[in-house]
Amino acid sequence: MIEVSDFGNKDSTSPVRRQTGLDAISAVKMPERVTAAVDAWAEAHRLSRSEAICKLVELGLKIAPAGPEAAHPVAPDATQIEDIAVHEIERLLDPALPADERERRIRRLTEGPPEFSHQRIDLPKHRT
Repeated sequence: MIEVSDFGNKDSTSPVRRQTGLDAISAVKMPERVTAAVDAWAEAHRLSRSEAICKLVELGLKIAPAGPEAAHPVAPDATQIEDIAVHEIERLLDPALPADERERRIRRLTEGPPEFSHQRIDLPKHRT
């Protein structure tokens, strides 16, 4: 049994963790060719692999877009999203189709089949 007085004893046989730094440790899984390229970059800049990965990530973050919205602009409201969808559907439909058939297909694709309308979360629920 361990007594409370032995708890803080420096002479214990348990291994002591040494503090290596204040930064968090992160494991990175990379293909061998990327690891080799990082090692070559680290050697050219006289850095360790860990320091090189950190510097390369910092450089990548500086030149990368701030977020996914920069690459794919998100429409601010549902009507604008629907307008974009209608435009894309019109572009894909056969121009030889009659106007009423084009409208029916567009409506069917944007609103969905009527048998699933009760499952749509974006439509108001009808009381019966």
